Amino acid sequence: MFRRPDLQPLQRRALHDWHGLAVRVAIAISLLVLAFAILWFDRFGLRDNIDGHLSFADVVYFTMITVTTVGYGDIVPISERARLIDAFLITPIRVFLWLIFLGTAAEFLLKRSWENWRMQRIQNTLREHVVLAGFGRTGQNAMAELLSAGTKVGKIVVVDADEEAIEIAKRAGVATIRGDATRDEVQKAVHIERAASFIVSCGRDDTSILAVLTARQMAPGVRIAVAVRNSDNEDLAQQAGANIVINPVGFAGLLLAASSHGEHLAEYLRDLATARGDVRLQERAATADEVGQALKDVSNGRAVRLYRGRTALSPWDPGPPDIQAGDQILELVPTEEAQGGR
Repeated sequence: MFRRPDLQPLQRRALHDWHGLAVRVAIAISLLVLAFAILWFDRFGLRDNIDGHLSFADVVYFTMITVTTVGYGDIVPISERARLIDAFLITPIRVFLWLIFLGTAAEFLLKRSWENWRMQRIQNTLREHVVLAGFGRTGQNAMAELLSAGTKVGKIVVVDADEEAIEIAKRAGVATIRGDATRDEVQKAVHIERAASFIVSCGRDDTSILAVLTARQMAPGVRIAVAVRNSDNEDLAQQAGANIVINPVGFAGLLLAASSHGEHLAEYLRDLATARGDVRLQERAATADEVGQALKDVSNGRAVRLYRGRTALSPWDPGPPDIQAGDQILELVPTEEAQGGR
């Protein structure tokens, strides 16, 4: 599967990174303590060529130079047992320590430098992309629908502060950035000003609305859709600059209510809402040859609504509306036809 690089370096280093470093440091210290304990209990097999006396500090010194270098010859093993201990116990500890040091250097220096370079390359190509802020269940379902509707993997960028969510997004093959979607620097990193749309589902209404407000200030023309759970916050989300405000709880209530009026109503509504169903709603601009025609006479009678600015017109309104240039037509189409037109 196509993999996009993680844009992680723009965010403050995650706690799990520091945890991994702490674990490595703890292992290294444990190995050093183990090496010291072995050498201390066998200190009578060592000889100090400087003063002939082997102190606690001498054993600490000998431990450090033994596990990190080949030694200087001032303290040497003289007994057969001491030499065997150095060969079969201290040497493996030395090797493990070097592996930890080299692995840490590769992880925290080389790998991050490489990711920074790859991040810059990806940022330069981000145009007309979709930014998903929040990658919980709602965000994951939104990405699945985008992919099913024909959006290319390389045109999706996921923003989330949770490392586990980012790993899930990376396995799906999309570009990712771990960070706070409400922060200016994070939205700059995903070039929100060049995005085609911004989908926000941060889990908390206040966080989602703040992300919308930040995006609208940075990208006045981007199309923003946000999910809010509390109906009282829907107006706030619109005032923050969201084009579309969706209440998942309210939508679930509509499906439940529809099911009480007919066995198949809720099923058909779900079909309309997903790109994986048999039919779907498609929004498009009115074509030049449709201008002047009645809405009921276009799209083979499948047009269900016309949007003129913020005004919604129906084919069944008294005196069916005539189409004007700039109108947006909402129509029912088979899923195959919608995907074929992309």
